[in-house]
Amino acid sequence: MEHTEHAPAPPAGERRSADVHGQQHPLGVYFKIWGLLFVLSAASYAVDYFQLQGLLRWSLIIVFMLLKAGLIVAVFMHMMWERLALVYAILVPPLLLVTLVGIGALEADYTFLTRGTFFAPAGEQAATPAR
Repeated sequence: MEHTEHAPAPPAGERRSADVHGQQHPLGVYFKIWGLLFVLSAASYAVDYFQLQGLLRWSLIIVFMLLKAGLIVAVFMHMMWERLALVYAILVPPLLLVTLVGIGALEADYTFLTRGTFFAPAGEQAATPAR
């Protein structure tokens, strides 16, 4: 007793496109993504060309980098067409890691500032009034 269902056979002389070509995506998708990657790379280069400095520079570089990496993973590694569970298995661990590193950086800043307050040299402690 077999419980599998089979798709109806195509008419005589015809073959399914999936049988002939496998599962392919239109080339237009890839050309659009290549164009978008080119634009993002040009924008990333423009950040250096216009000599932006400080937080704006690093924010733009990181945003462009993450956008390009996301496009590459989604389209060229075919994650856009994968099951949601596989996408979560690939994307959630790095996002969790970045979150934990960010929390650790905040904790490190707090610890550094606290040490500066409570472990100041003796001369500096005498200059500050007692609470």
